[in-house]
Amino acid sequence: MRVLLASAITLIAAVAVAHADTAQIEPAAGNWKTWVISSGHEFRAAPPPDANATAAEIGELKGLAKQRDAAAKDLIAYWDVGPPSYRWQDIALAETMSRNLPWQWAIRDFALLHVAVYDAMIAAWDSKSAYNRKRPAESDASLVTELPNPRSPSYPAEHAMAAGAAAAVLSYLFPERAAYFSEKAEEAGKSRLLAGVQYPSDVSAGLELGRRVAAIVIEHGKADGSDAKWTGNVPAGPGKWNGTNPILPQLAMWKTWVLASPSEFRSPPPPAYDSPEKAAELAEIKNFQRTPKTNSAALFWEYAVGGLRGHQYWSDQIGRLIIEYRLESDPPLAARAYALQNIAAIDSGIACWDGKYTYWAIRPFQLDPDVKPLFPTPNHPSYPAAHGCLSTAEAVILSYLFPRDAGALAALADEARESRI
Repeated sequence: MRVLLASAITLIAAVAVAHADTAQIEPAAGNWKTWVISSGHEFRAAPPPDANATAAEIGELKGLAKQRDAAAKDLIAYWDVGPPSYRWQDIALAETMSRNLPWQWAIRDFALLHVAVYDAMIAAWDSKSAYNRKRPAESDASLVTELPNPRSPSYPAEHAMAAGAAAAVLSYLFPERAAYFSEKAEEAGKSRLLAGVQYPSDVSAGLELGRRVAAIVIEHGKADGSDAKWTGNVPAGPGKWNGTNPILPQLAMWKTWVLASPSEFRSPPPPAYDSPEKAAELAEIKNFQRTPKTNSAALFWEYAVGGLRGHQYWSDQIGRLIIEYRLESDPPLAARAYALQNIAAIDSGIACWDGKYTYWAIRPFQLDPDVKPLFPTPNHPSYPAAHGCLSTAEAVILSYLFPRDAGALAALADEARESRI
């Protein structure tokens, strides 16, 4: 009896695994909530070609299969690493790093990019569910593919859709590189044809869908207030930050994604400069015993992963976690993760700057010359701390998305915050 029971349990487990391997990816994703388009249904693609046209497309794919030389296989592998969002994050990061953009601008740009990819992904899944087109090799078993068939309907192509959306947004952000982004988008689509996992009409529909959604996101970007100029003055007075050319005060006026306004979660006023509380804080800083370990942590979060490299660091975290949580085969869920991470980052940055330029809190070394910073301080008011705002936001949203790693992510945020002390 025990042998029979064990055999039955093993059989049930095997069936469950087999079902999990063949179950369609996120069949309800076409109904998920979107950010800038009203719904995925609003952007439903036109119907795919008829049976005769499909047969002709399969013939075209068989011809492309004969062209799978080493270069073609390398192209396929390059675009198949991770979900579609992963590769475009990498491309966008290379562009921002090459320009050494201020991190405040970079996180705004990444939010636009990933909102476009996510919303277009939801629209793509609406079309996939509506038409339920079989993958080419499912219609003609004699077609040999380079990759396993993804567990979703073929039309429209999700990699091409992400490419159309991402290339359009990046061309808006970096217009002098538009031709390059367009070339990469075409390359992404071609990789799926060479792999034999999608039809040419899947790719063309995906590119068009991505571009249509991106156009709406670009209009959002043009109206987010990021073109505002600061016309104010640095306030004078005791206890006020007293530098010159403060960094991006106008960031506090940018449009937020999830906050009702930049001031929705404004921090309470910091302790007065002449209060016992402030004196105690100064004493804590002046009496802090630096060690090689604390210096290393402070320098790491300032130089190794400070500024734009800080967002790169957290981008590396989400890229690793997406692979570890096997989201490379779940494009909608991966796109959602990237969108949420980057929206959390930009909104926390805007809210942080709202507090900084409401209170204009003085830096410790400005209040007491005996305070000797380990390195030059950033050129903006002290309160609230940007490392605390951004690292905590990134860690909390990633902990929600990847709960198995919540403890490690919280520890990173703690170290980032404490590094400023």
